[in-house]
Amino acid sequence: MSRAIRWVRDNYAEPMRIEDLARLAGMSTSAFHWHFRGVTAMSPVQFQKQIRLQEARSLLVARPDDVAGVGHLVGYDSPSQFNREYRRLFRAPPGRDSARLRAATDLRDVLHLP
Repeated sequence: MSRAIRWVRDNYAEPMRIEDLARLAGMSTSAFHWHFRGVTAMSPVQFQKQIRLQEARSLLVARPDDVAGVGHLVGYDSPSQFNREYRRLFRAPPGRDSARLRAATDLRDVLHLP
């Protein structure tokens, strides 16, 4: 299971086939789904999506003017799907969320907080 999880983390922007991950873990697809959910508390697709969106959030702090480019970089072909899923997870559209995060980071720097 750890090899499959590591593969998803290392290759989050790539298309993912559950059959390949199950084979990597040495399990049937149904057993893999069951064990994966037991370890991560989410499905493989949900896990990949969360990693993609967390990485996008980090990238957007540095590249706020390239929302579509960041979405594509983390594996989304559709900017609208990227925006929709980002908003669902972080409760704000990518541009507004990254602006808020940058402002919070700037404030911590000014106040010399960790």
